[in-house]
Amino acid sequence: MIRTTLAHLHIAALSHAGISGKNNEDRYAVSSFQLGKDDPRPSTFAVVADGIGGHRAGEVAAELAVNYISMHVAESNARKPIKILENAIHDASQAIASHSAGKAEEHGMGATCACVWVIENKLYTAYVGDSRIYLLRGKYIQQLTIDHTWVQEAYEKGIITADQMRDHPNVHVIRRHLGGVRLPEVDFRLRIDNEETDEESLNNQGFHLHPGDTVLICTDGLTDLVWDDEIREIIRGKRDLKTAAETLVNLANERGGHDNISVVLLAMPRVEETLPRKGILGWLTGE
Repeated sequence: MIRTTLAHLHIAALSHAGISGKNNEDRYAVSSFQLGKDDPRPSTFAVVADGIGGHRAGEVAAELAVNYISMHVAESNARKPIKILENAIHDASQAIASHSAGKAEEHGMGATCACVWVIENKLYTAYVGDSRIYLLRGKYIQQLTIDHTWVQEAYEKGIITADQMRDHPNVHVIRRHLGGVRLPEVDFRLRIDNEETDEESLNNQGFHLHPGDTVLICTDGLTDLVWDDEIREIIRGKRDLKTAAETLVNLANERGGHDNISVVLLAMPRVEETLPRKGILGWLTGE
């Protein structure tokens, strides 16, 4: 792919340490490309990582995750997005594990990650841990990811109820992360409907985004304190994505801001909006 300065999506991103006094161990990156010299189709890639580990180790792990994943995707040909994303995340996990093994103060560090890759209007996702991806379409919001946490597993097994999940003492116990001895299982379930099977969720990769659709990637510092319906109201109610991102972060901080808060918003242009190239308008409208 060839890096470009102009993305085909509207983008806003913001990361805040929170108000508890801890270091910001979240990292994110957003990159835009065209697929090749003779292939002007647009592509936008975004990744968010939440670091795990004491001292400054978490932010080192998150930085490594974002850098390795972004670099691997940038150097790809975009022909097999799922395989590229899996290899990118595995490369990042190995880099974190190697770095951790060489320094006693960074031993055991790790990171979550949530990746969104929009090629033309096709959505691909990949994730490990409890950072989330949401889709907003019209008045609806849908969590596309499934948390890799103890409480999620307990809920799926009927051990606890949905109401018990949020305040459970194990709410932050993560079951998968980058940086372990074994490569993490990358999750490609893209859950459009909460009633669908895992196989159906996997088959949603390449999901067609509509003009006006918005994708949110965020760390648990947001979703611990701001509910899904509030996220929807804020994003849909603000005049632009930058204001929406700021409002989401501010609300999490007003409610305690006990963790780092990161949000990345990607929105498909509406058909009536002016776009830089006729070609982009063509694929948005299906011409």
